Amino acid sequence: MEIKCPKVTVDLIIEIGEGEILLIERKNPPFGWALPGGFVEEGESLEEAAVREAKEETGLNVTLLRQFHTYSDPSRDPRFHTVSTVFIARGEGKMAAGDDAKRAEIFSLSDLPPLVFDHSKILSDYKERRY
Repeated sequence: MEIKCPKVTVDLIIEIGEGEILLIERKNPPFGWALPGGFVEEGESLEEAAVREAKEETGLNVTLLRQFHTYSDPSRDPRFHTVSTVFIARGEGKMAAGDDAKRAEIFSLSDLPPLVFDHSKILSDYKERRY
């Protein structure tokens, strides 16, 4: 009997300024705005994956400030079951969309676009818990 396991992913809340974060517009389905992130590769830690995905999708070198929360609702990704650990980070460098990102832009937490996956929930939790 084959056991199916969720795919392991990471997402990043990249803080830019006071009350501002970086989002990417996805190039692949599901289309829309999202937190930068992606799949953890074999042999890679969650932290290494987060730093790599941030660089690939935003062009920024990030410093991970802390692990925020893990989200595991089986319906969080319409493609398949994923479990995502979210990190809060700061970025340095020149912002440039790449890899799975069509665009990378800075948004105010008080004026976010519609988001894909469960990223509205993640950012709602973040706004409630940030200090």
